[in-house]
Amino acid sequence: MKNSEAIDALAALAQATRLDTFRLLVKHEPEGISVGELARRVGVPQNTMSAHLAILARAGLIEGERQSRTILYRAKISMFQELTLFMIQDCCGGRADLCEPLIAHLQPCCPPKGKPKL
Repeated sequence: MKNSEAIDALAALAQATRLDTFRLLVKHEPEGISVGELARRVGVPQNTMSAHLAILARAGLIEGERQSRTILYRAKISMFQELTLFMIQDCCGGRADLCEPLIAHLQPCCPPKGKPKL
């Protein structure tokens, strides 16, 4: 990931409505949510939500897919993963003792099939 891409993504998330919207979309993967439902859940007018969604989409964090008369929005989990890895790639200068608490908090919330949750 380039610095400019990370800056665009972080700038898009540096606003309360957009951050709330992105987090809501992540929670509703992979089915997605319509713009009207997003606006209702976040508590903003639909046209305001559309503007926020456009900013998130330009930053590469979300995508919309038309289904009949509705556009469903989804978080681009691959971009989120790339951004997260970009931010922690050189975590703690290679000192494992400083990274251990971070790694412990990153344990998956949804273990792979066949494995019990830790």
